[in-house]
Amino acid sequence: MSLVPNRFLFRVAYPCRYVKDIPAEDADRLLDLPETCRIENFAAMDEGKNFADVRLAWNEFGLALQLEVKGKEQLAQGSGNQLRGSDGVTLWIDTRDARTSHRASRTCHQFHFLPSAGGPDQDEPVFSQVKINRALQDAPLCNPSSVPFRCARTRHGYLVEAFLPAAVLNGFDPEQNPRLGFYYVAKATELGEQVLSASADFPYWEDPSLWSVLELVR
Repeated sequence: MSLVPNRFLFRVAYPCRYVKDIPAEDADRLLDLPETCRIENFAAMDEGKNFADVRLAWNEFGLALQLEVKGKEQLAQGSGNQLRGSDGVTLWIDTRDARTSHRASRTCHQFHFLPSAGGPDQDEPVFSQVKINRALQDAPLCNPSSVPFRCARTRHGYLVEAFLPAAVLNGFDPEQNPRLGFYYVAKATELGEQVLSASADFPYWEDPSLWSVLELVR
């Protein structure tokens, strides 16, 4: 068995599609992104299978994330004290795509979107931005209420939709910097983890040089 994942042997510039009319805060769905926005992680190259459909889109107002998990039999589980160990998705964004450093800068962000980790019984949705370990500089932390965020249970999983406004993405400037650094990890208790490329054998949670490229395209 190779020590390095096959899909880690090359870098992919993932297209991030422009979607004008998002977020739709007065509609049933906040986003409802089309299939053209799906992020393919090429899991089959490492004999893996996906349980989550991950989609990203952008417009002048910010960046959209949609995650749908299927194949669960249990309810989503989480804890506000263990965000990365909870069901949901963690998204890392570098608005400058400066993947030459192994330590995060002020343009590097870490966001958690969890369907069930808040409230007295830890069964309410949670959005949280946290600092990146070992960062040279920390990105400003946003007010969670400034991020439109919705979660819904489905028959065998859950749906997460969120829109990160430009104001919470330090350095976000699609005209001058249309290439972002990004990484994601989706977690479902009985299904495991789904990653973009590198496994937990590599410290993607603190090393932006391991992230991939997200190219904002129209």
